[in-house]
Amino acid sequence: MADQENVRITRAAKRRAAGNTEDMPVPKKRVVLGELPNVSNVVVSVNPSLGNEPQKRKSRAKTKAKKALVSTTAKSTTEDVAEKVDIDGESHDPQMCAPYATDIYDYLHKMEVESKRRPLPDYIEKVQKDVTPNMRGVLVDWLVEVAEEYKLLSDTLYLTITYIDRFLSSNVLNRQKLQLLGVSSMLIASRKYEEISPPSVEEFCYITDNTYTKDEVVKMEADILKSLKFEMGNPTIKTFLRKFTKIAQEDNKNLNLQLEFLGYYLAELSLLDYNCVKFLPSLVAASVIFLARFMMQPKVYPWNSMLQKYSGYRTADLKECVLIIHDLYLSRRGGGLQAVREKYKQHKFKCVATIPSPPEIPAPFFEDLKD
Repeated sequence: MADQENVRITRAAKRRAAGNTEDMPVPKKRVVLGELPNVSNVVVSVNPSLGNEPQKRKSRAKTKAKKALVSTTAKSTTEDVAEKVDIDGESHDPQMCAPYATDIYDYLHKMEVESKRRPLPDYIEKVQKDVTPNMRGVLVDWLVEVAEEYKLLSDTLYLTITYIDRFLSSNVLNRQKLQLLGVSSMLIASRKYEEISPPSVEEFCYITDNTYTKDEVVKMEADILKSLKFEMGNPTIKTFLRKFTKIAQEDNKNLNLQLEFLGYYLAELSLLDYNCVKFLPSLVAASVIFLARFMMQPKVYPWNSMLQKYSGYRTADLKECVLIIHDLYLSRRGGGLQAVREKYKQHKFKCVATIPSPPEIPAPFFEDLKD
């Protein structure tokens, strides 16, 4: 059975065969995770890099008057546009449900904290005996490839990982069944929830090189549904990221598409790390926006009062999660897991995985906004 190294070789061979043509169709890969290896996380010591530059402009009328003031410090000149922009009420798209958006997101925030929808933050230490954090990372990395292979929605991927973590929080699992849990969770997320044309059960068997039979996949599917008591409708990181991205784009329209793709990339990186399981989806989404804005403009304070108002988080609340995701981006964590990194190196995602990032985030950026 193939190990993780074979997965990387298969991916490299696919790129060589496709040359530089990213849209060239490739045959479906069949991968068996088998004995999941432990992947060490390399820690790199770096020196912090600090700097200041003028804050972004907010409007034509105030640009000239503010330029002299914003040059002294990035944080003290953060624009407060929360009082002037109604994010929930300004959309004319009926699918955005503008009149009900506030109530919807209030409900989602209440929903995400319900214990029945949350995995245990330390389930590997307290429940599992044969599964390690690195094995989980290898599984998630592989599922990213499967989702890409079958062109599944990112919402399907997020739900899949949620089901895996929740199931493992209450059920001891042998490592040989971990890949079975992964494909069965993706089967539920795609066929029962998100996708219009989901892969068949046979295709999920095929993608594992038929390591598991159709009956085994269906039985695991039933076990997952019973264990989770059919509570499958979870808000995910992507649920909140959509709204936070829109808010983050209000004060700089020039960064829209790249900022959006960078946010998606950072959010998917967070799925790889077991240490992110303890954070609420909304907190991870807010941390992603904080880090994406910092990476795009490293000398500008990345938070503002509008983001704080709509997310409900201060910068101090985000610090731990931001630092973990930043380490993931710089490959200080999970450096051997390459599926997400390769995915976002593609031109269709604006090659956001290649955007340089300062090695350290200035400590003052985690101080609260001044009133």
